Amino acid sequence: MDQSETPLEGTRLPPGQYVPRGQPVIHYGRVPTFRPATWEFHVMGATATGEQYRFSWQRFSELPRTTVMADFHCVTKFSIMGNEWCGVSAATLMELAPPAPETRHVMLWAEYGYSANIRMSDFARDDTLFALELDGKPIAPERGFPVRAVVPHLYAWKSVKWVRAVEYLVEDKRGFWEERGYHNIADPWREQRYSYQEEPGEGPP
Repeated sequence: MDQSETPLEGTRLPPGQYVPRGQPVIHYGRVPTFRPATWEFHVMGATATGEQYRFSWQRFSELPRTTVMADFHCVTKFSIMGNEWCGVSAATLMELAPPAPETRHVMLWAEYGYSANIRMSDFARDDTLFALELDGKPIAPERGFPVRAVVPHLYAWKSVKWVRAVEYLVEDKRGFWEERGYHNIADPWREQRYSYQEEPGEGPP
């Protein structure tokens, strides 16, 4: 995109957000150790074939990559603007491990059993990807190395660090922070921060 066509940061900042000095890092728990010989990425749940798919680190890291320029909006109210993510798009993953037609939701699973749920309509967007690089370099361990999910149009807790699996779901269920009071959808433009803000139909029954 030509610089003249890039929206100004002020128009890209959702309500209640601010641009901090530096690039803060927030995560739950300790940074996991990466062991490439045993690392696997799984796609499971309601797959079209009924099978579970496994990708070794070598296979996953050799998949076709795409680059996405996107802002990053943390629910704690800071936003980091203009990030260049490079990795495996959700579209590529769905071609290799297609979901069943009745799939409506996705659970993203990470190290230590951490999880975040998103709608299939969010997962299937062109800018959703599994990033291996940030701004031209491998993602730093504290930011999600070796692979981080990136769902840039939602609050950043949905962009799971150290992601290890995708589970296709026919029915919605809450992930780690959603079970602890955070909004099921997490749209920063609607300030969907907490579960008490949910309207009917925005969360599991």
